[in-house]
Amino acid sequence: MAGRLAGKVAIITGAGSVGPGWGNGRAAAVLFAREGALVYGVDKNLSAMEETAARIREEGGRFVMGECDVMSGASIAAMVQAAHKECGRIDILVNNVGGSAKGGPVEMSEEVWDTQIDYNLKSVFLTCKHVLPIMEAQGGGAIVNTASTSGIRWTGAAQVAYAASKAGIIQFSRVVAVEYASRNIRVNTVVPGQMHTPMVEVRLAGQRAGGDAQALLASRVKRIPMGFAGDGRDTANAALFLASDEARFITGTEIVVDGGMSVRCD
Repeated sequence: MAGRLAGKVAIITGAGSVGPGWGNGRAAAVLFAREGALVYGVDKNLSAMEETAARIREEGGRFVMGECDVMSGASIAAMVQAAHKECGRIDILVNNVGGSAKGGPVEMSEEVWDTQIDYNLKSVFLTCKHVLPIMEAQGGGAIVNTASTSGIRWTGAAQVAYAASKAGIIQFSRVVAVEYASRNIRVNTVVPGQMHTPMVEVRLAGQRAGGDAQALLASRVKRIPMGFAGDGRDTANAALFLASDEARFITGTEIVVDGGMSVRCD
């Protein structure tokens, strides 16, 4: 039986991972390939995509790696051009690059603020800037941007630039969705909560729990009504639905993937 993305080409940024396991980008790349897409995986560090590539190829999927710095307009333009030349078309764009930095407006430096906005929000603007004309010329496409529950709620730590940039992604997606709806291009957002991705062990535990990943995971799970932490595969399943033709009448909206955390009062 043909997959849900059979015959489609998908660019997925952040398709690597900082460590073994299911990050959002790796999970999306593997799932999209499993569903029949030719996946053009993008990362600043090609070696970060080696596990992603191995998983896809073990299953007989199709995966092409592209190197790109998503904070550089020139790098993104070159990447999109290379993807289009290599794959022939671009049907799906999944923007998945992002990362947080702690601090409120007083303690956060101006440089960190600028970097956070560029990394999390400007990167989405730049990829859309270069992919949208291709999709329009083809007659349509689907864009899925990755935000965070930090963009809609306080999630336990002051990370003001991350929160602001992720909120910006949600509204950016809504505006572009309306502008391009008549051109058969859908734009939606996945909003993951506190997921157990490789980022927890590699980076967040050191920032917030003195290196104790299990303590950090336990504190995060306490906030989740369902009582367990999802991982990148849960984010990927939501992205797959929004990218597929099953969501043909869905644009300018969000799917929150957080086990109920963001609707809890305490």
